[in-house]
Amino acid sequence: MRHRYSILFFPLHVIVDFLSLNTAFVGAYWLKFQQIEPVTQPPYAAFWLLFNLIWLVEILIIKPYTFPRQLFKVYHLIERLLILMAIHIAIISIYWVAVKGYYYSREHLLYTYLLFTSMAMAFRVGSLVFLREYRARGYNNRRYIVVGYGKLAASIQSFYDAHPEMGFRFYGYFDQPSNENAGILKGSYDDLSAYIKEEGIDCVYCCMPYIDSSRLKVIVENAEPVDYQVKLLVDFRGFLARGASIEYHDFLPVLNLSSQMLADFQVNTLKRSFDILFSVGALGLGMPLYLILATITKFSSAGPIFYAQERIGRGGKPFKIYKFRSMYVDSEKAGPVLSGGLLDNRITPWGRFMRSTRFDEVPQFYNVLIGDMSVVGPRPERQHFIDQIVEIAPEYRSLLKVKPGITSIGQIKYGYASNIDEMVQRLRYDLLYPKRRSFLFDMWIIAQTLRVMAQGRGK
Repeated sequence: MRHRYSILFFPLHVIVDFLSLNTAFVGAYWLKFQQIEPVTQPPYAAFWLLFNLIWLVEILIIKPYTFPRQLFKVYHLIERLLILMAIHIAIISIYWVAVKGYYYSREHLLYTYLLFTSMAMAFRVGSLVFLREYRARGYNNRRYIVVGYGKLAASIQSFYDAHPEMGFRFYGYFDQPSNENAGILKGSYDDLSAYIKEEGIDCVYCCMPYIDSSRLKVIVENAEPVDYQVKLLVDFRGFLARGASIEYHDFLPVLNLSSQMLADFQVNTLKRSFDILFSVGALGLGMPLYLILATITKFSSAGPIFYAQERIGRGGKPFKIYKFRSMYVDSEKAGPVLSGGLLDNRITPWGRFMRSTRFDEVPQFYNVLIGDMSVVGPRPERQHFIDQIVEIAPEYRSLLKVKPGITSIGQIKYGYASNIDEMVQRLRYDLLYPKRRSFLFDMWIIAQTLRVMAQGRGK
């Protein structure tokens, strides 16, 4: 595989990280003690050497600087750096306790890691910005061709055309000539081998729906001696969105198209534990405020403090959702009607305030405690509206595989929906959650929700 200048990225990263680590260690010592000379003497000289040895061993074992172009993004670079930092800190802590090195300054350690993290992050972000601009200008490119022409083949070209920063340059389609691909192909299968050698092609994408196994075998066999990569394009669109997964039976990959999502340990245990702890904390710490909200709700308009309504939870199971009442009593006497926003005349004046700050949703922490809901997850709807949504957007059913939440991406990005079309638009945001759910993603959604509450921008 022709790396061109990309092979320089590995030693450059290694050198810059070691320079940053040592600069941070010495700089932190100066910040703490206002001198540098003693850092080269015992006991700090041995400590300094240990810092470098640990980082070297981490590099050799974890190999943190190897990324395919598609994953060469800020998120992956920072994530890998933080993993290395966490391991480094853990080993240093164990060493500290083992040798009883209480003569080392904890403040010096803190400064060291803060300086090193800042410099390492700055280098990674800077190198990424430079590399993307460099590739977008036509340098450091990978040349690729697509074998087998069709809609799937055109999709990979469209992807790389939309992302020039990845540095992939298209050199044509190859297939058996026909009326459908006349004037589109660069050549036929007979021209493929010579063209790869002449143009120095780096990567050959083979579209499985349009190429037979015998031709694919020839392409794969020639890859090593000619020095190019072979990548298979398989049309899984429409399946992966339904919870498909790949299983391996020995060496044989099997695509599992079951629509049932396998609940893993993290979702079942860690997320549930977080929900309970967060709900208990939110209810306990906020109880004085909630008593005030309940009192004002009671005396600002006739009716009960709380409002209960049937919603549909995970697996299509109905449950009662609880809120502070924000509408006048019997507002839905004629049947289910969506809220028309804060100007809806069914909403009480006090209810408008609670909706804009999301305080009306607070009683749902009780729903979380009893297991009907999660803190973060797609908002639950009534069966009456689900039936209408599914007719327009059948993919809504995938949201019923996860537990509904008090807040969601759709809730912070879109807010309350006043009609079915708006519910479908909000659905586009919530569909992202089952694919991306993680602890950090939940924390981000909670932080954004608090921002909306503080700004009173709930609608």
